[in-house]
Amino acid sequence: MSSIDNLKAIVSQKNGLARGNRFNVIFTPPSQSLLNLNPDVLIGSLLSGSFNVKNLISDPRDISLLCQSASLPGRQVTTLDYQAEKQTVPVPYAFIDEDVTCKFLLTNDYYMKIMFDNWLSAILDLDTYEVGYKKDFATDVVIQQLDLENKPVYGVRLVNAFPTSVTGVELDSASTEVQELNVVFSYDKYIPEGPTSTRLSGVSNILDALT
Repeated sequence: MSSIDNLKAIVSQKNGLARGNRFNVIFTPPSQSLLNLNPDVLIGSLLSGSFNVKNLISDPRDISLLCQSASLPGRQVTTLDYQAEKQTVPVPYAFIDEDVTCKFLLTNDYYMKIMFDNWLSAILDLDTYEVGYKKDFATDVVIQQLDLENKPVYGVRLVNAFPTSVTGVELDSASTEVQELNVVFSYDKYIPEGPTSTRLSGVSNILDALT
C-alpha cells in the first residue's frame, strides 16, 4: 500500500481532517457589559428609527455568531539551566500560556464595540483609575473545535479571562470592507477539554447567559 493510501486510511480512521473554519466561541461577559443604557446610543437609535427594546440587553449568544476568528492557545514550558557534572541540562519550573486573540464583526449598532468598551470600564474606571475586583470582570471563555457536523471534538476553557487589548477601528473612505474588531484576552490558565467536557462547559456558559 502506498504512503498516500496509508494517509487516507489514517484520516478516514480519525473521522477526517480538522477544519480551521469549524469553531465556536462561548462566553458571558460581566452583566454591566450587556446593558445598552448609554443615553447617546439610545437617543441616536431613536433618531435613526432603529430603536428596539430587545437591544437594551444584549444577548451574549450573538457573540458566537459574530466571532470571525479565534485561536486555541499554546503553552510554553519555562526552564532553568542546571549544571549536572560537565553537562548543562534544562529543568522545567513553570509555564507560560499565550494570550488569545479573537476577531469580531461590527454591526451598525456597534454592539461588540460598545460591549467591550463597557467591559474595559468594568476592569479600570477611566475617571477614578480604580481597578475593579477580578471576580466582577473575569469570566470563563470556551473555544471549541467543531467537526463537519458542527459537533465539538476538542476545546479549551480559558479560566478567569478578560480583555486586555481592544484594537482601534480603521475608517477609510476608499474601503468597502466590513468593519472588524480585534480583541486580546488574558486569563489565569487554560484547561484542555474533550468532546464531552467542552460540551458541558459550553452549556454552562449558555445557562449563565440566560440567568
